[in-house]
Amino acid sequence: MVFLLALAGLPAGSSPAGGTGSGTLRVLQMNLCNSGRAGCWTGRAVPRAAEVIAAELPDLVTLNEICRDDVTMLRRALAADHPGARVVSAFQAAGDRPSGAATRCDNGQPYGIGLLARLDGRGDRPEVHRGTYPVQDLADPEERVWLCLHAAAVLHACTTHLANTDGAVALAQCGHLVGTVVPAIRRDDGYAPTVLGGDLNLRAGGVPDVRSCVPPDYRRIDDGARQQVIATDDLTICCHRAVDMGGSTDHPALLATLAVRGGPPAGPATFAR
Repeated sequence: MVFLLALAGLPAGSSPAGGTGSGTLRVLQMNLCNSGRAGCWTGRAVPRAAEVIAAELPDLVTLNEICRDDVTMLRRALAADHPGARVVSAFQAAGDRPSGAATRCDNGQPYGIGLLARLDGRGDRPEVHRGTYPVQDLADPEERVWLCLHAAAVLHACTTHLANTDGAVALAQCGHLVGTVVPAIRRDDGYAPTVLGGDLNLRAGGVPDVRSCVPPDYRRIDDGARQQVIATDDLTICCHRAVDMGGSTDHPALLATLAVRGGPPAGPATFAR
């Protein structure tokens, strides 16, 4: 799964663990393997994710391999940890090529990807952008998709789960996201610093190498495997670490702290704290 964000402002006074000073943002990436169909399913990933959210107090959460109602549950968890803040969310189901409908979890709910963002009370509700990649692995019935939230001149957050069956397809999907989707949203809605994070099903040093789809003006970190955080160079990734998921899924969570260089720009705060 992958997650992409763009920010024009960060909350003054935010200060995550592992980072100091104002203008910091905590991004939490989680692949929960919660379809009920995969061998990594345990039935414990969503409760564990709620515990991690309570412990780490992220500003943004990207959710991979989830069922639709998992977004609702984890949105409540994030809101409970930040009383009075406005928490927005979005979900996008992966496609199912044989049926032409949504891929389904074992419980019958749509299966896909989600986003949670903790905003302050000002500004309009973010717009949702979503789509299906034009390049797919035709041997895999699941059609990979992307999902974005855009708050004008403030925040642009996207997530995706790239193909895990064909590295060349995953690389093409990564290139489409950063090379076509993001520029199009910037063109229509205005530039904002950009962050991409999640499980790209590509590794640094792998074949193909994830770094070949990272633009030259982006920075990148990972969890030592397939989960990545990539940010434009007007942001600093000051620190990151893996968060243990207690065996509830086959991926650790990836927590990254980002900051705008020189501190937050003038203007309204983006995130509540």
